[in-house]
Amino acid sequence: MNDNWSVETKAIQCGWEPKNGEPRVLPICQSTTYKYDNAAQVAKWFDLEADGHIYSRLSNPTVDAFERKMAALEGGIGALATSAGQAASMVSVANVCTAGQHFIAAGALYGGTVALFTNTFKKMGVEVTLVDPEASIEELRKAVRPNTRAVFGETISNPGMAVLDFAKFSQLAKENGIPFIVDNTFGTPYLCRPFEHGADIVIHSSTKYIDGHATSVGGVIIDSGKFNWDNGKFPELTEPDESYHGLIYTKSFGAAAYIAKARAQWIRDVGCYMSPMNAFLSNLGLETLHVRMDRHCANALTLAEYLEKHPKVAWVNYPGLKSSKQHDRAKKYLKGCSGVMTFGVKGGRSAGEIVMDSLQLAAIVVHVADVRTCVLHPASMTHRQLTDAEQLAAGVTPDLIRLSVGIENVNDIIADFDQALAKI
Repeated sequence: MNDNWSVETKAIQCGWEPKNGEPRVLPICQSTTYKYDNAAQVAKWFDLEADGHIYSRLSNPTVDAFERKMAALEGGIGALATSAGQAASMVSVANVCTAGQHFIAAGALYGGTVALFTNTFKKMGVEVTLVDPEASIEELRKAVRPNTRAVFGETISNPGMAVLDFAKFSQLAKENGIPFIVDNTFGTPYLCRPFEHGADIVIHSSTKYIDGHATSVGGVIIDSGKFNWDNGKFPELTEPDESYHGLIYTKSFGAAAYIAKARAQWIRDVGCYMSPMNAFLSNLGLETLHVRMDRHCANALTLAEYLEKHPKVAWVNYPGLKSSKQHDRAKKYLKGCSGVMTFGVKGGRSAGEIVMDSLQLAAIVVHVADVRTCVLHPASMTHRQLTDAEQLAAGVTPDLIRLSVGIENVNDIIADFDQALAKI
């Protein structure tokens, strides 16, 4: 790999580097197990003293290639692929935050992430404080506790479409010697570079734009390798791990201590690793990431401008619009604003349901961020487990329709919404 390559070239060329006579295209290694020449070699691998594949619950050649590509795209030292985006969210925080500890998250989050943080982590003895992402740094400082271990946010929140103030949240994390974890799912490595804006760990639901075709569920965690774990706050990484004969991650793995621990402990014990087939499909999707994202962004902006002017549309929320209060921040941190937006129609929720039911090209699906245009009603679908207050904090109002603009011809997309809006 050439470090000077652009993101576009890395998306195609990195990860799988075939040797003489090997397949040019990444092969699927559909095997749970591997053969070894001697017992001593296996022992070294189990003690984490040598690189190699032990069992496909921990690592796999096909998944490894996908991980290498994601690390290259984000500019990280290493990556770990998981069975779903939710697993990536869980492991990224749990890797540094144990029972009795606390972390801070920007409140504009995907509903599943809110449920994970406020319910499941609470049962694990880990507490989260959801903060207003627009709060001042002075207000955010009030949320910090002696046991706070991380700061978390989404590049572009789902579905609130709030663009993260990287500078402010990065400052909060750095002031307190804790990692800044960013979910870059909507941003993608092509549209946003979180490590260049102060993030320490980046995660993705690769189910979305990374795969791009709605074929494979997965997640990925990328480690920048730049955070100083040896600052006295993270004994899990700097003191002996008895489950590995006293191994110390910072001594054995240096800058890659975080991602090594995530794999060695969490993937070993929980088993939420990506399957070879899903890694193959996700890697295939990555090869066209830059082409797709340019089209997604262009189509979305065109459709957002059309909807904004439509007499039956009450409001449109898309950071790419010049009228958006997020526009300046989007220009600062993003190359493009993705294909996702939200809008509401005059007449509220009932009128919105008529529009959704009348669409012919765009489908109602419980998904987002693939090549096909689709819509969803978060309040009654993805965010229905949240209270009304939690929904509003996440940017979900009763009339909100989440729209994921695909890469079809934009004139066909506009015509579909034109005929659907005519029904109200």
